[in-house]
Amino acid sequence: MLACARIGAIHSVIFGGFSSESLAGRILDSKCKVVITADGVMRGTKMIKLIDIVREAFDMCHSDGHQIDHVLISQRLPDEKSPMKDMQHPHSQYKMLKPLMEQASPTCPVEWMQSEDPLFMLYTSGSTGKPKGVLHTTAGYMIWSYTTFKYTFDYHPGDIFFCTADCGWITGHSYIAYGPMLNGATQILFEGIPTHPTNSRFWEICEQYKVTQFYTAPTAIRALLRYGDEPVQRCDLSSLKILGSVGEPINSEAWKWYYSVVGSSRCPIVDTWWQTETGGHMITPLPGATPLKPGSASFPMFGVVPTVLDADGREITEMECEGYLAIKQPWPGQMRTVYGDHDRFEKTYFELYDAENKLICNQFYITGDGCRRDKDGYYWLTGRVDDVINVSGHRIGTAEVENKLDEHPDCTEAAVVGYPHAVKGEGIYAYVILRDGVEPSDRLRQELKNKVRNEIGAFAQPDIIHWTPGLPKTRSGKIMRRILRKIAAGQTMMDDLGDITTLADPSVVESLIATKKDAV
Repeated sequence: MLACARIGAIHSVIFGGFSSESLAGRILDSKCKVVITADGVMRGTKMIKLIDIVREAFDMCHSDGHQIDHVLISQRLPDEKSPMKDMQHPHSQYKMLKPLMEQASPTCPVEWMQSEDPLFMLYTSGSTGKPKGVLHTTAGYMIWSYTTFKYTFDYHPGDIFFCTADCGWITGHSYIAYGPMLNGATQILFEGIPTHPTNSRFWEICEQYKVTQFYTAPTAIRALLRYGDEPVQRCDLSSLKILGSVGEPINSEAWKWYYSVVGSSRCPIVDTWWQTETGGHMITPLPGATPLKPGSASFPMFGVVPTVLDADGREITEMECEGYLAIKQPWPGQMRTVYGDHDRFEKTYFELYDAENKLICNQFYITGDGCRRDKDGYYWLTGRVDDVINVSGHRIGTAEVENKLDEHPDCTEAAVVGYPHAVKGEGIYAYVILRDGVEPSDRLRQELKNKVRNEIGAFAQPDIIHWTPGLPKTRSGKIMRRILRKIAAGQTMMDDLGDITTLADPSVVESLIATKKDAV
């Protein structure tokens, strides 16, 4: 990535777990001419044969009339494991990277770029439709990733930063490849999964390298919470100063465990809200300066001017309110376009429509997220706007119901969607993952329903609870809710569910369909 930036080449990094069809689609959309890959990688005990995925994508692109000029391959696996040994009659475009590097000059002049020249494209995960090529530019993006890294994590020389993200997603771009490096930070690069070879792996790394700032996703926190406190407490985490959360709103139970167990109740949590499209943090606490509220992203970053819109697209002037989150003025790191489709860029990010598809606002950047602003001015993200359920006229944010379910000591994670209801219009359908060792029961189902009823209101009580061992998530950790909605609505034929190739574990879908009959 940094080498591409040095020579002025536009890079588009794609997570290594994508299918060949997804890879081919991104190659065709970006019209890329060079593919750089490894032969394969290990993900826990599982080998991912990247070169096989690339070869299939190469052939698909060729069939579609697009010619890739070079496929550069880095051999990561030992000879006896490498899929390269099974590769017969490779195309002439396929070249091993090592001998090319041995022949290359040790010096490479910098290619100076204009501030608004493209730096990279990053495709959204596809959880909200056809993937979009989000384009970021050279100066604005790097200024924003530099600044937000420095102040959100209060980085100082001598600190050791550890972001667990994959570089295939925006967090790995902004807070591994660019932000830390622009600040001259010392950081740890992580490959693998947090539970292999032990479920203490994150904490062992923190102990070994004396990590001072640790940045991960609520999905990972909840996954590790299932194993209890012991895997954390067996490690010395006294070097930690700041904990970070990224990718989705963090439920209060996970926040409290992260704060009290991982951070020993002394490390502030920077619960960052931002998007692929924003390039860097937009709403976040500043450590040591912002009083913390579990689950709140708190206040806007310097220069960011958020506003909350009502159902008619009007700004809400009262401090305490709930509605659509929008941004009123530009910031350096914002995306400049959707590659090859500027009309889609304008329509997606600067136009807000109501339920009847009537344009109600086109003055601001529309985040697509709902939020609540409390009496103290703190912002609470309530989930995607399309994750709002209308039950008998009550607008209910799915994240609000999910948080209450997550707080139950037997619940690890919940996902809530709407489904057609003969009386209410929409009912509330909850998918619930229980802690290891907890058996589903009618008693527990009623406890969960009652908890939501008692703490939010009767209108928010789930109508149906569906026990599940897992949820359909993209490789970036986002729940693919369209699949959950379709299953909840009774569409249980695989053909009805659309493309599931971008899921981290497509077998979860089969499990959900198989257990649908037991959901009540």
